[in-house]
Amino acid sequence: MAALQSSFTGLSISSTSFFGQRFSPPLSLPLLKRWERKECKPNSLPVLHKMHVRLGDTVKVISGHDKGKIGEITEIIKHNSKVVVKEVNLKTKHVKSRSEEEPGQIVKIEAPIHSSNVMLYSKEQKVTSRVGHKTLDNGKRVRYLIKTGEIIDSAENWKKAVKEKGKTTEAVAAAS
Repeated sequence: MAALQSSFTGLSISSTSFFGQRFSPPLSLPLLKRWERKECKPNSLPVLHKMHVRLGDTVKVISGHDKGKIGEITEIIKHNSKVVVKEVNLKTKHVKSRSEEEPGQIVKIEAPIHSSNVMLYSKEQKVTSRVGHKTLDNGKRVRYLIKTGEIIDSAENWKKAVKEKGKTTEAVAAAS
């Protein structure tokens, strides 16, 4: 017991020590609200959700304030399944002047919308459709629109595959 008391007397807490100060979180980490926190895997990396749309796809908004608008996807945010569509979901942002010469301004920016609120759109046939996956004859896996059969990923490869398939059917018909 005497050894324990001597160790406590040797311990002195000054006003500059850790125990004397209030705890403040580090400023470099962004403070997120409980509902804004990202779902994480065991290794602390955010869970990236698979989405039915990709960068550059033409989509139609199927729900929300901008329902019926058509645009191209310019940005994808995978950890919360959101997409930014060109000229859709415009928000007003008031930008403060950075210097005395530069005036402040009001800017329209495109805000992200959830990927479930958009559907792939065919410009040629003017119809929305779900996405399907299939493997071409050459072994390449592509995405296509279920309603129209239109290949989304690469139209050139699809046209080549159709021509090759047409040639093989003609060759089989000529041989018979």
